[in-house]
Amino acid sequence: MRFSTISLLAVVAVADAASSGSSRRMMMPWALPRGGASSYASKLEAVKEKVLASTLPSIDELRKTIISESTPIEDFGSKADTIVNTALEEFASNAPQDDGDTDETSYETKLEQIEASLDAPLQVLYLKQLQLLREQALQNYRAASKVNGGGTSEYEAMLQADAYFVREAESSTRDDVSSENWDFTSERIALQSVMNRLAESSNKAQDIQISSASQQQTAMQFLQSQAQMIQQLQQQLYGQASPWNVGVAYRIPDTNFNLQGSYQQGKTNVQLSCVPDEYAPFLGPSGFTNGVGPGNLGLSLNLSV
Repeated sequence: MRFSTISLLAVVAVADAASSGSSRRMMMPWALPRGGASSYASKLEAVKEKVLASTLPSIDELRKTIISESTPIEDFGSKADTIVNTALEEFASNAPQDDGDTDETSYETKLEQIEASLDAPLQVLYLKQLQLLREQALQNYRAASKVNGGGTSEYEAMLQADAYFVREAESSTRDDVSSENWDFTSERIALQSVMNRLAESSNKAQDIQISSASQQQTAMQFLQSQAQMIQQLQQQLYGQASPWNVGVAYRIPDTNFNLQGSYQQGKTNVQLSCVPDEYAPFLGPSGFTNGVGPGNLGLSLNLSV
């Protein structure tokens, strides 16, 4: 009986020891105690979250200006670099000291994560900034081409708009990165393509105007030639016409009768008409105050040489 009790206690002790060892082995991968690598990584993560939170107001201010107000920001690239560099410097100054037993890559990894977390929203704002600059460049091109006009002036307006876009896009690009996402080549190509299409449309419109003006000039020349031919035929039929053209009009006093006579191209024409005198109340009792005056006598003379 004593042997059985001792044996049972021994089995229980061995089982407890095995269970304790197994429990410690199960805890090591997922539940490391505080201190060592896990403690250092958690402190770095806390500092990283704090740094990212501190940059949110600056990015929100840029987002409000570019997206909400649709206004490009001057020197956007330098402002973006300032936000990222300030965050990295703040993380470096607040990061805990490494005790020497932790992974040396944890610190560098957190720096890369901070830059990637800030670079993503800044890239979105950068693309919107390029769209705004492209629209502004197109407006500048349209305004310059309307003022100047002509093919050479349109080409100069295109060069000026492209130079404006390149200058503003370069100031909007970050200097501290070499990523393909911070590149404005595609937007510049799109801008040049749109300006080329606008220039082609303008040239077609000018060609149509020139063609229409040429057709009108041709029609006027044809009409002038026909008029000259008619005049030559009249000269052949009726002889050389006199260069004098004379017209006379006279209103008979105290009557509504108006006598008109004209001499034009060798022909005399006399016409008697009955036209009420609307200005008779303003004249004297006889229709005119003192003889023949400008109120009842008209004379025109046309001499063609």
